[in-house]
Amino acid sequence: MAIRDLVPWKWGEKQAPVKREEEPFYALQRDMNRLFNEFFSDFSLRPFGEAWSGFKPSVDVAETDRKIKITAELPGLDNNDIEVKLANDILTISGEKKQEKEDKDKNYYRLERSYGSFQRSIPLPPGVETDKVDATFNKGVLTITLPKAAATQSDVKKIPVKTR
Repeated sequence: MAIRDLVPWKWGEKQAPVKREEEPFYALQRDMNRLFNEFFSDFSLRPFGEAWSGFKPSVDVAETDRKIKITAELPGLDNNDIEVKLANDILTISGEKKQEKEDKDKNYYRLERSYGSFQRSIPLPPGVETDKVDATFNKGVLTITLPKAAATQSDVKKIPVKTR
């Protein structure tokens, strides 16, 4: 018996390629890829972001001795699209973003519409004067000022740390 008889192919002959789908590990890999793709597309959790994968406004919270200041970036929105609520020491900013893009040319017409609602909830420390909360909206930036009650505006004493 020659070594050529042990080799599964013959020199110089062409063979049809083997389909990868026939092997069980490739089928498992294909099914897992499909599962993850469906998961990310169903919940708008696209890992690298796409043109419209939901809208979640950026929010900054700053606290001083006398007030809490919250700013939210809401580009392209009107003040009628925004709702601010305060209940049980939780500030909720919600609204709906509507986007429409129209493109016309001699040979084509394209109209894209995107709709989506958003909601951000921010827990607040106790002692906020809820009757004096102020919210302003200017050029796509929502600013909410929450004054603290006088009882919570205590003096802070700095304690020096000693080393040995």
